[in-house]
Amino acid sequence: MSKRGHTVAAALLITGTVGLSAGTAVPVTAAPPTRPAVSVAVTPDGATAPAYRIDVRNSGNSTVDTTVRQELPSGATLSGISNGGQVATPNGQDRGSEVTWQLNLPAGSSTTLTTILSAPTAGTPVTAPVCAYTSGGDTPYDCGTATWDVAAMGRGGPSGPAWWQRPAFWLGALGVAVVLGLAGWLGYRVYQRRLVLRRAQSRQRSGVAVYDPNASRGTLYPRPATPRGRTRRRPPAWLAVGLAAAILAGVIAGAVWTATGQVSAIQADRAPSNGAWVGQTQTGQVGTALRESAFEFTVYRVACPAGSDRCQATVGLRNVSPKEQSWHGALQRAYLPDGEWVTTDEAATRSANEGRDLFAAPVPAGGQLLAPLVFNTAGRAAPTQIELRSAVFSAGVRVDVA
Repeated sequence: MSKRGHTVAAALLITGTVGLSAGTAVPVTAAPPTRPAVSVAVTPDGATAPAYRIDVRNSGNSTVDTTVRQELPSGATLSGISNGGQVATPNGQDRGSEVTWQLNLPAGSSTTLTTILSAPTAGTPVTAPVCAYTSGGDTPYDCGTATWDVAAMGRGGPSGPAWWQRPAFWLGALGVAVVLGLAGWLGYRVYQRRLVLRRAQSRQRSGVAVYDPNASRGTLYPRPATPRGRTRRRPPAWLAVGLAAAILAGVIAGAVWTATGQVSAIQADRAPSNGAWVGQTQTGQVGTALRESAFEFTVYRVACPAGSDRCQATVGLRNVSPKEQSWHGALQRAYLPDGEWVTTDEAATRSANEGRDLFAAPVPAGGQLLAPLVFNTAGRAAPTQIELRSAVFSAGVRVDVA
């Protein structure tokens, strides 16, 4: 092809491309922004007071400036802090408090931070989540959470369910009930045999002849005893009550064990309950992982700057179902003190996520997401609860943020 032909072909290609751009709207979904490899790990510490060890690591190839924030639970006060951390209210809001650190992390380095709190009530578990954000900003790199429990720290391990919720207890109770039932039955059989023997011996001592079918029929003395038909003897009352109690204990143990297992593991394919909803609404506090039908949600932080119409929640999400799941901004709500609620401000949320639309693509099975959600309160009071759900018919989770 001649040089002129190349020029004409290029002009036609450019003209066609311009025409397509002008006549057809091609949707574009912003790719997730590239983040430095900053990670956060939180570990409960301390035997007598809530303490936390926070490990912040930069596994990337460049230096990162980051702001680390730890939420202080309602009623808890700070009694110790390391590395120059400061206590402040988030973004100037008029409630809540948090500890912040301004860190400069060289490539491949890590820093350990520590805090010591005083529990609002002695002996109660204390949850304090931590997130690393862009320097001075609200875009999270990574978050972590931990719950300090005096019972768990005393055992040197995480706290487990109550004794009456453990399957081993109910298996043991069921085994004991079976053993008691068998022992009662064997005892009754032994008691019955001894009773028959005792009656026979009593008759012999009283001189009453025992009927013998082989004896001659013409003898009048001693007078043969008249044979009686075999009568059914009733077991003693204590034995009947014991057997009934053992059977009842076994039935109750099995029922409670089954119910406990169903409550502790909400399955994604459960049939709708309460007329329309799938599952049961789970309620918790900031920093607690709450699971509904398809997603596990964790709210790490809620910031409502004073004088602003918007509140921003840092939310972690994990798809616990075996297939990809979509979620929608209109289903995520912030409940205000007067009972009214507002949904996600999707435009502001997209802006807070640097142009990325969180709701444009489904979350794959096992996939995780950490992102800010923005709610427009229109100048009203800050929300008291955040409600998150995966689908219209999901009961969802509620997080107390007041």
